[in-house]
Amino acid sequence: MTEPLRSADIHLIQRLIPHRYPFLLVDKVVDIDDYASARGIKNVTFNEPHFQGHFPGRPIMPGVTIVEAMAQTAAVMVGTALGMEDRNMLVYFMAIDRAKFRRMVQPGDVLEMRLETLRGKPGGKVWKFSGVAEVAGDMAAEAEFTAMMDLPKA
Repeated sequence: MTEPLRSADIHLIQRLIPHRYPFLLVDKVVDIDDYASARGIKNVTFNEPHFQGHFPGRPIMPGVTIVEAMAQTAAVMVGTALGMEDRNMLVYFMAIDRAKFRRMVQPGDVLEMRLETLRGKPGGKVWKFSGVAEVAGDMAAEAEFTAMMDLPKA
């Protein structure tokens, strides 16, 4: 049996989830603990398209984009654990609950997202996650969300 992957760089992320610029919102995923938990990293840069209008002169990453980055981290975690590289896995939001936003995220920040699986199992379609996004140890956002994993057959 092979050792499970504990991290995913941008190349592996692109083999696991279909998102691409400008909507690929996680740069790497580390500390992957099978299906249980992972930590995503997003380097926030000024050239991201949402900063042109949110807000001119005061660029702030939209809260919904932070939640999407958490969801992409969760998808990479599950995809890595399931060995879904190059399998065209799709993931769809079903619900977002208990979302709270505490700190602005701005260009130059490093967004760290800690995700935990609350419900889900290999072969299951519906998964629930809890996530916290931080910048330099300060909580920026937190949310629970449910997603459907559209897993292609082997």
